[in-house]
Amino acid sequence: MLSDSVQQFIARHGLMARTDRHIVALSGGADSVCLLLVLHELGYTVDAAHCNFHLRGDEADRDEQFCVSLCDCYGITLHRAHFDTHAYAAAHKVSIEMAARDLRYTYFEQLRRDIGAATICVAHHREDSVETVLLNLLRGTGIDGLTGIAPRHGHVVRPLLGVSRQDILGYLRDHGQNYVTDSTNLKNDVKRNKIRLNVIPLLQTINPSVIDSIYQTSQRLAEVARVANSQALHAPYEGQRLPIDRLRREPSAEYMLWHRLRGLGFTPAQVEDMAASLDAQSGMEWRSASHVVVRDRDAFVIAVQPATQPTPLVVPEPGLYRYGERLKLRVQTGAVDSGFVLSRTAMCATLDAASIAWPLTLRRTKQGDRFVPLGMTGSKLVSDYLTDRKKNVLEKRAQLVVADATGRIVWLVGERPDNRCRITDHSRHYLMLSVSEDG
Repeated sequence: MLSDSVQQFIARHGLMARTDRHIVALSGGADSVCLLLVLHELGYTVDAAHCNFHLRGDEADRDEQFCVSLCDCYGITLHRAHFDTHAYAAAHKVSIEMAARDLRYTYFEQLRRDIGAATICVAHHREDSVETVLLNLLRGTGIDGLTGIAPRHGHVVRPLLGVSRQDILGYLRDHGQNYVTDSTNLKNDVKRNKIRLNVIPLLQTINPSVIDSIYQTSQRLAEVARVANSQALHAPYEGQRLPIDRLRREPSAEYMLWHRLRGLGFTPAQVEDMAASLDAQSGMEWRSASHVVVRDRDAFVIAVQPATQPTPLVVPEPGLYRYGERLKLRVQTGAVDSGFVLSRTAMCATLDAASIAWPLTLRRTKQGDRFVPLGMTGSKLVSDYLTDRKKNVLEKRAQLVVADATGRIVWLVGERPDNRCRITDHSRHYLMLSVSEDG
């Protein structure tokens, strides 16, 4: 019995509780109608939710009216939403398919919160999961892409994943229940439809049980992925550094890198290249839309890519200034008198005002920058100083300096002032520079 199989699947994966309220995404098609009736039959408290995207004219209105009649027949509450999908797609510069998906799941989640439902139940079944495996295989994927559709993703659950399309149609036939058919599902102009209508039937001529075979294989791979991901999750990689020597000791450095970087937009090819560069020289880097990874001396270093690079800030006189999106520079002057106290904090420097020429400039360090670190007599390249301080390449790039009108660096921000600008017994006035973040 299909209902027994669904209940066992729900229990095995801990998807739903009868004491909770649940939303069923109801399109009117065979899969969603079956899901609604099975959950209703099993005693779950369910509401239905239908979206009219106004993409198929009279056919879309027909589907909505079918859902109204179905829910009236079984005494199930139906929630309905109407969307201008074309307008949304144009405004957000996405495809119609992506627009409909965004609108649908945003609406379902808002409805779930509004009515206090525990889950959003969608009607993906075994063939849907197999199609996903084949799609990912065609695109190129890691092990996670070969595990198919997950039974749960956040509040979205899929109770029918363990049953086939034939099981669903058989259930509806046995119950004398009709349904509507979306005509766009019969066209092979979308990749998934091509797999459904062309590829799978061809594979079935070789192995009539290919759906079950691929599905069972995906379930075994899901177990393998669960073990691998658990090991990767408990691996001692924290923060924004992935030590090279530790990666070398891993059974698969590439998998560890992929697990750590998978949510940051890097491609499998980039991660493969990183793994191949364990013995390369430092300086190599890889960028995604949001992050950058740099091969430093002894580690891969991960950093967020700023939306914009801040331009140098020219400071003509004392005051409060903004640098970039988050930093503030405060410039103060005063007399070196009996009440004067020299600053000892890293983000504040107190200098001899007479040794500095206005205007000042706050900027990032650049190649060839030199200064005389406080307490020393000879100049040193800023890059060498930062190397001695164990700074990685990204920290070096982000390092700020304050230079005066002569171009001389008077303060390596957060590190040291220039020794030639230090407060001495002969100083009469001080210049205090402090950098802080907003908030």
